[in-house]
Amino acid sequence: MNQRKKRFILIVFLLLFAILSFWAIQKYWLPQAVTPRIKGFEVHGIDVSHHQKVINWNRVKSDSIDFVFMKATEGENFLDPRFKYNWRKAYEKRFIRGAYHFYRPSVSSTIQAQHFIRTVQLASGDLPPVLDLEVTDNRPQKIIIEGAKNWLTMIESHYGVKPIIYTNRDWYKKYVKGNFEDYTIWMAAYTTFPLPKLDGEKKWDFWQYTNNGAVQGVNGAVDLNVFYGTREEMKELIIP
Repeated sequence: MNQRKKRFILIVFLLLFAILSFWAIQKYWLPQAVTPRIKGFEVHGIDVSHHQKVINWNRVKSDSIDFVFMKATEGENFLDPRFKYNWRKAYEKRFIRGAYHFYRPSVSSTIQAQHFIRTVQLASGDLPPVLDLEVTDNRPQKIIIEGAKNWLTMIESHYGVKPIIYTNRDWYKKYVKGNFEDYTIWMAAYTTFPLPKLDGEKKWDFWQYTNNGAVQGVNGAVDLNVFYGTREEMKELIIP
C-alpha cells in the first residue's frame, strides 16, 4: 500500500472518529435543552412508562407535580413492566393517578378491554381509565371508531366511570370529532403558544405540551401535562 493511500485511510478514520466523538459529547455530556414548565396553569402533571425506568417518587412529589398518568397495557397482552411499581408508589405518595391503555386497532377491542380490566384496579381518588388513540395499524376509519367505542363502553360498564381519550389534533379531527364528543379529552400538542384548540366548541381537559420536560426524580426527558382548570375542578373528575 503506497503512502498516499495510507494517508487517505488515516484522514477518513480521523474524520469518522471526530464525528462520532462530537455526537457522543452532545448526547451524553452536554446538558440537553428541555421545555420549561408552562405557566398560567394551577394543576401540573406528568405521564410515564417503562421508558423512564426507575422513578424516585419522593423527589417527583417535591417538584410540584399534582397528577401522573402511567402506561398500563397495550394491545392484547402487553403489560408495561414498570406499571405495578409506579401504580403502587404513586398511591403511596398520594398523587392523583391515572392508567392508560395504548390501543391497537389490529387487535380485538374486547380482548384489549379485558386485558386492561385484569391489570388495573382503581381506587378512590384515581382518575378514570384512559384510551390512547394514536396508531391505525393500517385499519380503516370505521373499524377504528367502532373498536374504540366498544373498548370505552366495556370500560365504563366495568368501572362505573366515563373514560378519558388521549389523542392529538389530527386524530381528533379524523376519529374523535363527532363520535366521542361527550368524553374528557387529553390532547397532545407540542407547542406552548398559542394554546392549542379543538374544532368547534369542544375544549381539551388535559394538555400534553411536551415530551421533553424535566422533573426531579425522573432520569431523562418526561412528558409534561397541565389540567385546564383548578384543583377543585379536577376533583370533579376523580373517582369519589
